[in-house]
Amino acid sequence: MSTMGISQKAVILNAEGKFLVLHRSSTAPSKPNQWDLPGGELDYGEDPSVGILREIKEETGLEVDDLAPFDVEAHINQADKFWITICYKCRAHSYEVKLSFEHDDSHWTTERDFFQLEASKKIRRFVTNLKKH
Repeated sequence: MSTMGISQKAVILNAEGKFLVLHRSSTAPSKPNQWDLPGGELDYGEDPSVGILREIKEETGLEVDDLAPFDVEAHINQADKFWITICYKCRAHSYEVKLSFEHDDSHWTTERDFFQLEASKKIRRFVTNLKKH
């Protein structure tokens, strides 16, 4: 039987127009050693805007505002689970990142510099589609 999951990601912008990327540790539950955007799974019954703010806080320690969805991606993974991912853009109130256990590095980057990093096809799509919005 196939199942479905909903995840969310956030492109968090700073005052210089750079955005935050997180490096997944070698022990991360999925996509270890890749660069990622903050986010995670939406809990059952959770309001999406509450869920993404929770994930941002858990993974980065940051407070954000101007939260707006700008892209949605869907795929079936290797375990035959159908995933929908909503991506948001927002602005950070401060820039001091406090990483969760899933990540071992972070930095504020430009779009050009981001494409030099190892990241999934989905995360690359979100960064590419950001400039359309």
